This record gives sequence, structure tokens and C-alpha cells, in this order.
Amino acid sequence: MTIKMNVIGITVDPNSNSPIVVLRDASGEKTLPIWIGILEASSIATQLEKVELARPMTHDLFSAVLRELGVKVSRIVVSDLQNNTYFARIFFTDQTGREFEMDARPSDSIAMALRFDAAILVEDNVLEKAQEIDKRIMENVKKSMEDKWKELLDNIDPDDLGKYRM
Repeated sequence: MTIKMNVIGITVDPNSNSPIVVLRDASGEKTLPIWIGILEASSIATQLEKVELARPMTHDLFSAVLRELGVKVSRIVVSDLQNNTYFARIFFTDQTGREFEMDARPSDSIAMALRFDAAILVEDNVLEKAQEIDKRIMENVKKSMEDKWKELLDNIDPDDLGKYRM
């Protein structure tokens, strides 16, 4: 089963400085962050902000070629998550109504979907796998924070506490 999602924005991972495109379902209950490249983030952001560029970016050029050939992007599906890598499929429809699909990175798929106002769908098993990863990441972050606080408290010099010494 697939779940329709929308791009709610782009943010930056504070640890890796990598851009993250954030998808959310209509109810606001399900969110999917996908780490992407800088160029793809720029392409998605310009489309979200409706920025007109003097020269076409790669996704703009590809969109123009498809339109010239009478092909449109009908939908994209974020279809899998394996070893922390997301997979997607772009579904195209030609002038005769024939549909075909191609493997693509989610970032490219999302950039194209935005240019064609096409549905962005996510397989529910991808959301389940992503939640498992999020839980592991949060556990690691919590453990890391606990370790940092423990190290800080273990190494603090009582004289640094001034009048608040115990």
C-alpha cells in the first residue's frame, strides 16, 4: 500500500551538514526525512519557492524535453529502503496513455514530481523501516548525550563551580 505525501520543506542535518527533504502525509502523522545531495536540494528548493532561474537546471531541462515529447510524470513512488539507501520509481505517461516506469533516486523523483505536479507516494513498508532507523538513531543520540554528560561531570573541577560547589 502507498501513502500520499507532500514535501513540507528542506532542512540540514546538523551533524553531517547534508540536506534533508522532509515528506509528510496529509494527516501530519507520518513524516519521512530523506537525506539528499546539495544539487538536488537546490533543485527541489527552487521549485518549492517558485524561483525562476536564468538558465535551466538539469531537472528543468529533462522536464522540458519530456513535455516536448508529450510525456508527463504521473506519479513517483519511494519504493524501498535498504542499507540506509532509499529507492524510488518514476511513472511516466506518454501521449497515447501508455505508462512506463524507471528506477530513480528519491531526490530526482521528487524534483521531477514537483515540476509536473505529480503525486508523491511512499510504500508503507518504507515508512516502517524508516521508523526503525529513527528509533536506532534516537537511541544512539540519547546514549551519546548521556556519555557526554557523564564525561563532563566526571571531569569537572569542583573549583569551576565557584560559590555553587558542593
